[in-house]
Formats: sequence, structure tokens, C-alpha cells
Amino acid sequence: MKILVVNAGSSSLKYQLIDMETEQVIAKGGCERIGIEGSLLKAKGNGKEKVYEKPMPNHKVAIELVLSALKDNEIGVIKSMDEIGAVGHRMVASGEFFNKTTLVTEEVIKTLEEKTFELAPLHNPPAVTGLRACMEVMPGTPMALVFDTSFHATMPEKAYLYGIDYDDYKKYGVRKYGFHGTSHKFVSAEAAKYLKKDPKDLKIVTCHLGNGSSISAVDGGKCVDTSMGFTPLAGILMGTRSGDIDASAVEFLARKKGMTHAEVINYLNKKCGVAGISGVSSDFRDLLAGQEAGNARCALALDMFAYQTLKYVGAYAAAMGGLDCIVFTAGIGENTPTVREDVCKNLKFLGVEFDSKTNDQKANGRILEISAKKSKVKVLVIPTNEELVIARETAELL
Repeated sequence: MKILVVNAGSSSLKYQLIDMETEQVIAKGGCERIGIEGSLLKAKGNGKEKVYEKPMPNHKVAIELVLSALKDNEIGVIKSMDEIGAVGHRMVASGEFFNKTTLVTEEVIKTLEEKTFELAPLHNPPAVTGLRACMEVMPGTPMALVFDTSFHATMPEKAYLYGIDYDDYKKYGVRKYGFHGTSHKFVSAEAAKYLKKDPKDLKIVTCHLGNGSSISAVDGGKCVDTSMGFTPLAGILMGTRSGDIDASAVEFLARKKGMTHAEVINYLNKKCGVAGISGVSSDFRDLLAGQEAGNARCALALDMFAYQTLKYVGAYAAAMGGLDCIVFTAGIGENTPTVREDVCKNLKFLGVEFDSKTNDQKANGRILEISAKKSKVKVLVIPTNEELVIARETAELL
């Protein structure tokens, strides 16, 4: 079976076509500037690349162009749409309405539109737009929704509840949901395979560190806590997100800066984090270069990022009553050795023995063990593969 994985944004649409017999990506690409002048599709398939410059006024036209590329004489990998067994769609937020991968129906879409759009206004609406476009262009092809939040549905109440009136939680659904679930699920399972252990016997902290970052406690193969919260704004500071902040400080900032509530939330999401601390960039390569050049604020941003990651690792080790493995993944986790070292060198009290020489190596798409052989806690760098998780769960659902 071949599964098409779709990740739709407001003006973009990324895709991969995965052959589930081999779990290999046989085609992939992305539409850019949907609904904007200068739209194009960058596609790869059959060992070649091709750019299609064509107006894409909406997601329906974008999907049609993607399907055309999949059948293209030059880079195409299928001859008929019948070869696509199903489409798996990434959906960011599920609220408490969906706790597992779900087959798409009109009733499901209605619930998404009425109940979840306000939970993820930047992500869920365009994802549903992409979903409806696929349904229109591919009638009869099964569609599945894979939620970023579903892996975290196993958290106990003591972990996901906030200290607000319980009736308000029940009425409004204000609680911790967590995000990056497909990534945390994939790398924790890969860690168990690498260690040749049953996931049920392992306590793992997974660190998905990128422009958006989250850290999860995975005990016995199940998530028991995670750093992101009601929205992806919570947790450690990120590329442009503030991370955890006193709620009263939000109101204080709004008054001092003359902002509305919506404006100050936008500020905390897009103008803070390491970019705000450094005053230079959200890109860690720029921060490292700045630190090397003696920029104290770049150095401070890097220190804060590592320190806050360290705190969550330690807290989750305590919450699980032990720790067997730490996993680093995503753009920063996989590609920034100094961040990994700054975290791990302070974890000797947990039994972490760090191998700095191995840490300096590039993972290059493989699992890299960066703890010393005598280390009681294994430390791994594992490239994430969220698209494969979406494809697997779609195939399992069918």
C-alpha cells in the first residue's frame, strides 16, 4: 500500500508518498505561496527534482498539481491514483475530542471546525482546508487524521491539569495537551529498538529541540508528561516563543506596551524566545557565531535554552522515578552538539557519562550514541520521522 502524507499550512502544503511495504519515501515535495502571486511546487521523485511554477489560487489546485507531479512522465512514481491507498493528514490539535488517529467523516470535520479551531487557530483551519481539498480531488480515497496531541493523551490528570477551577476545565477544556506527539512517539520507540529492550521497561526523556521545542517523559512506552501546554507557547524558550511565563506578566506587558491581549500573545509567539534574548536571530547557527564573536546576549540565549532543557530532563527523571535514556531530536537536537553537551555535562548526578568526541560527530540520518559505555543512562541522537508515523498510523487504521 502507498500512503500519501499531507501537511497543509495556510499558504503551503508539504507531502510525502510512502511505500508501506518498504517504508521508503518514493516521492516528496511542497507547494509554496498558495493563494499568493509566485506560487510553485518543488517536487522530487524517481531520483529527480522538478519545479512547477503555476498559479495556485487555493489548496484544491495545489493538491491537483501534487497528484499531477506524482504521475509526471519525468519524475512520476505512480501511473494511476488507484495506487494511493489512503491519505494521512497531520492535524495539530485535537482537544479532548480525539485521542487517537481518526478516519475522516463530515461529522469529524464538523467537530474540528466547531471545537478545535480556537485551540490552534494558526494550524487547524489550514489543515482542514487541505483536507477538504484532498477529499474533493480524491473522492473515495480514505482519509485519516493523525494528531500531534494524541501521543500525550496518556498523561494522568495530575500532569495535564492546571490549577484553575475544575468546573472551568470541564467547561472550556483548558488543560495541557502537548504537541510534537508523532516525533516523541517515533524517537522513543526507536530508542527502545536500539537498546534492544521492551518499551515497557524503559523510562525515557525525549527532547524535540527545534524552532519549536518540547520535552516529554515517556514511561513504559507512554507519555506521562510533556512541556508544551494548552498551546505550543508553553515549555522552554524556543526560536521566537517565550516559553513558560507568569500569567500576570502577560497582562503587565500588554499594559506597558499598549497592546491588546491578542497582540501580546502574538508578541510572545513571534518576537521573543532566543531571538528576543539575543537580539540577533532565532537560528542557532547565528547564535553560535555570535557567541564565538563575543556577543554576550547570544551566549545568554544559548545558556538559557540549555538550562531550561536541563531542568525539564531532571524534573521528568524525578516524575518517573528514574531514567534509562535521553533522546535528542529535531533540527537543534540533531545538529547542535554544544546544546547537547551543555545539557548532559550537568547530569552526572543521574548517572550520565558523556562522550564529547562522539557528540561532535554528525548523525547523518543514523542513531548516534553520545554517552560513554560506562554511562548508566544512555544518551542518543535520533533523527525524527513524523511523516512515517503518520503513514504507519493511517495504514494501521485501515
